[in-house]
Amino acid sequence: MARARSTSTGDTPGSLGIGRSHIGIVLVLGLLVVLGLRLVWVQGFDVAGRAEAAATDRSRTEVVPALRGEIRDTDGNVLARTLQRYDVTVDQSKVREFQRLQADGTAETVTPTQAVYQLADALELEDTEVKKSLDGEKQFEYVARGVTPEQWNTVRELDLPYVYGQPSSDRIYPNGPVAGSVVGFMGGDDEALGGIEQTQDELLRGTDGSRTFEISADGVRIPVAPTEESPVTDGSSVQLSIDSDVQFIAQQAVTERTEELVADWGTAVVMRIEDGAVLGLADSSTVDPNDLGSAAPEDLGARAVTQAVEPGSTQKILTAAAAVEEGLVTPRTEITVPPFLEIDGEKITDSFDHDEQDRTFAGIIADSMNTGTVMVGSKLSPEQRHAWLQRFGVGETTGIELPGESRGILAPVDQWDKRQQYTVLFGQGVSQTPLRTATVFQAIANGGVQVEPRVVEAVVDADGTRTPVERPEGERIVSEETAQQVLDLMEVTVTEGGAKEAAVEGYRVGGKTGTAEAPGAEGGYDGYTTSFVGVAPIEDPQYLVAVTLQRPEGDVRTIGATGTFSKIMGQVLRHYGVPPSTTDPVEIPLRTDEPEKTAPEDAPPDVVGTDDATDDTGDSTTEGATATPDPSATASGSASPSPSRPADEGD
Repeated sequence: MARARSTSTGDTPGSLGIGRSHIGIVLVLGLLVVLGLRLVWVQGFDVAGRAEAAATDRSRTEVVPALRGEIRDTDGNVLARTLQRYDVTVDQSKVREFQRLQADGTAETVTPTQAVYQLADALELEDTEVKKSLDGEKQFEYVARGVTPEQWNTVRELDLPYVYGQPSSDRIYPNGPVAGSVVGFMGGDDEALGGIEQTQDELLRGTDGSRTFEISADGVRIPVAPTEESPVTDGSSVQLSIDSDVQFIAQQAVTERTEELVADWGTAVVMRIEDGAVLGLADSSTVDPNDLGSAAPEDLGARAVTQAVEPGSTQKILTAAAAVEEGLVTPRTEITVPPFLEIDGEKITDSFDHDEQDRTFAGIIADSMNTGTVMVGSKLSPEQRHAWLQRFGVGETTGIELPGESRGILAPVDQWDKRQQYTVLFGQGVSQTPLRTATVFQAIANGGVQVEPRVVEAVVDADGTRTPVERPEGERIVSEETAQQVLDLMEVTVTEGGAKEAAVEGYRVGGKTGTAEAPGAEGGYDGYTTSFVGVAPIEDPQYLVAVTLQRPEGDVRTIGATGTFSKIMGQVLRHYGVPPSTTDPVEIPLRTDEPEKTAPEDAPPDVVGTDDATDDTGDSTTEGATATPDPSATASGSASPSPSRPADEGD
């Protein structure tokens, strides 16, 4: 019987097994080739890359924080300083026995118990306290906080792989709230938030450095490995023109007066006339940078810089300077002043009732008469009035090195209404900071040259190099002759006019009062802003003091600032050893119809509502400033200021 012939194709079962084994062998060989090539590449061609990666895995970098520079007063007394500190922490989950490499290459076994003893000694803590912080499974726990750099260096040299140091710092302010709003303060994450701390942050901060080193597999620093360091550059110190003693004097005096009158706030600016250096910038309530959380938001800035108010009759000194410089008047120019002034349909009155009087211009300024001031000032065109305000810096910042400076408000001349074009002559319808008002008087006292105020005096590098800060160049505003004539007006205001309380025993003093209405939060007016700015000694002006009170409570006749000025100026002159005046004050009659008489002791106040401001009808209001006829009035009906009218300040 014939066998059937197979018609199947392909491998037999035996041949199939052999084929698969060949494929497996090929795959294995391929993998070996790939691995071989990789080894050749790694060991032959990428040696540096592998070494670099290994070094990177072993390296650790620590930040070396820069020490923030100090803030100092003009005598070098520290107002702000940084104490460098470290927080020592532990990863409890890694606490174990380890081998600590020595500099000679040998290894030392360190047990957790030994680590406790060593840490306790380095940190001057109890053993039990340190042991408690190391026991547990937390990955983060404090061992000690705020340790000194010396203590941290001792801890770091222990090379405990589970102990770390976090840099921190304490910024302290030795004088507390004295000049607090000037010095400023720091917030979280070392953020500079106010005062000189903020404006000079770039100088004070410095540049952090770093330290890079290698560690072994168990996290211990390798002592024989190279260390790379990026040098730290500590911050520079900033020296201010602020005199701590003067600041304290001014702050105490203005605080006392503010509390006495239950005012919203008070400020006092003390300035060296020659170069505009600010020696004191006081607030009645201010921030203590050591206790920032307790400060009210409104106390964080220097109000003489941040708050713009209507200057009131202190602005008459600016008007007087412009009129004298333009050749319109001299202090002795005779002017017949009516009981009130009607001009362009506007009625201008004074703070006291009077008949027609023959006055000198000195008498108009000394008794702060709006009528006479407008009669003289209106000889300037509105454009000239605006230009003179701008020339003295009104409507512009001074550029002082403090945050939040207000420009004030000086509307364009084409936006002035019929009344405003006259009221700007006596400080209404315009606003400026107390510091800007002070610079008007500084220019007059400095022979007509205005130097914008500055509070930063010098920068002291970390190596001790002191670099004085270049002060702004002065700008001549009026001539020396004009400045001297205006100084005469200011002196007569104190000696014969309405600011006798500003006198300083032994010294010739000149200045000007001001009272303005304070705008309310919901519109209208709800109080007064009273002020006095003066200079001394008048024969050689060296220092200026400007005091401002916001919304003092009480009779308008008794809420002024002349006495506070006198108190501050007297102590400033004695503090700097200024010799008493040896010359007699200038004498200029206030009246020419009664030349033998001067203003009575209770000369008129600068009263907004009577002196400086108007009501909605455009007439002066009378806010309690009533006047009775003067029995000494002449038969013609002209009368000197009534003895029964309010005293100028009563401060």
